[in-house]
Amino acid sequence: MVRIGGGQGFYGDGYAGVGPLLESGVDYLVCEALAELTLAILAKDRARDETAGWTRDLPLYAAMVAPDVVAGRTRFITNAGGINPVAAGRALLEGLRAQGIHGVSVATVVGDDLKPHADELGIPDDAVFAAAYLGAAPIVEALDRGAQMVVTGRVADASLFLAPLIHEFGWDTDDWDRMALGVTVGHLLECSAQVTGGNYSGDWWNNGDFTQPGFPIAECDADGGVVITKPEGTGGRVSFDTVREQLMYEVHDPRAYLNPDVTADFTSVRLEDLGNDRVRVSEVQGRPRPATYKGLVCTPAGYSGEVRLPYSWPDAEAKARAAARFLHRRAQQLGIPVLEWHEEYFGVNAFGGDTVVPRGAAVPPAGGDEPPEVMGRLVWRCEERDDAARLTREFGLLGLGGPPMVSPFGRARERPTGLLDLQPMAVPRELVDAGVRVSVEVS
Repeated sequence: MVRIGGGQGFYGDGYAGVGPLLESGVDYLVCEALAELTLAILAKDRARDETAGWTRDLPLYAAMVAPDVVAGRTRFITNAGGINPVAAGRALLEGLRAQGIHGVSVATVVGDDLKPHADELGIPDDAVFAAAYLGAAPIVEALDRGAQMVVTGRVADASLFLAPLIHEFGWDTDDWDRMALGVTVGHLLECSAQVTGGNYSGDWWNNGDFTQPGFPIAECDADGGVVITKPEGTGGRVSFDTVREQLMYEVHDPRAYLNPDVTADFTSVRLEDLGNDRVRVSEVQGRPRPATYKGLVCTPAGYSGEVRLPYSWPDAEAKARAAARFLHRRAQQLGIPVLEWHEEYFGVNAFGGDTVVPRGAAVPPAGGDEPPEVMGRLVWRCEERDDAARLTREFGLLGLGGPPMVSPFGRARERPTGLLDLQPMAVPRELVDAGVRVSVEVS
């Protein structure tokens, strides 16, 4: 049996659940750190510092798992390398050496960067980054070569978890049902505590102590037996409902979940609640992998400014809308070229659509219920940073000259934020695979 622990669901995830995973004994600690937004954040980091571009919490996770790795109790896999896996691998090695830890084999996977193929793929010259979503193969190679820690760039989330199963059990990568089962395991574990009761839409209040989160474990055997569970004594729960909710998370077509390694049919999955925080997963069916990799291209999209406009009863929404109209008019009067506006009102329509009054109403209708307070939020996009900043400076006029009873919690973002546009694309596999490399170095 191989036990895989899901130790991270995103860059910035809480790490309190990692300790119990290691204490309970997992053969692999897998930390999934990336999302489309994360790559954009890391791109901004690298623009400021060419040695950046990987997640800054990687050293924290590495330090936590290092004693178990040295003792031979576990291996560590992560895609925290982001858009600079070489620098991440170097930082990982330097961190181990700084702790006096020597003899640990660290593998770095590169090759997801698509910018070297810009001409063939039509990637714009101003692209901040362009990345392909790799599959499990290079991680399997790293593990086969004895790597105890593996850091990658943009590898698809579920493939991080599939790789150790292929390595341990020698699964044929054309055995589509086995590949689909491994991807299902990865999909269930990739969001850390979400499969163990986090974001649960049922009776979430019975999930126990949030300060003692139970991160997930998959117990897998060579014949395809899988049980999802969590460390004993931790918060949350593993049940039929928590597992099926995560199974459908971020799934466009449950009959064809596209992954670099397989096309999985989630409608074939059978879940059996065994009780005591244990759910068996079985009967997963798969079909051949997609003909192409998913690619993601990121380009500059201008700059945004933002103000928040909180007002209290009476007429809270009408006041906030009037304040927003003031800023629209000032932009016109000053000739500020705004490309796009976004406007919302918390307490009225920011979550789930209109909840109090019809959208666009200048004042609440007679007899309508009024919220006690409303937070207006106005965001605008300009091509140039200075244009976005000019309108922000107009916010101050509302303090003494705008609608009454503005809250001191109102604020304007001090500096415009650079925006990035993300566009998916299909990428020929042979173009990417030719450039994938695995390097292994000992600390």
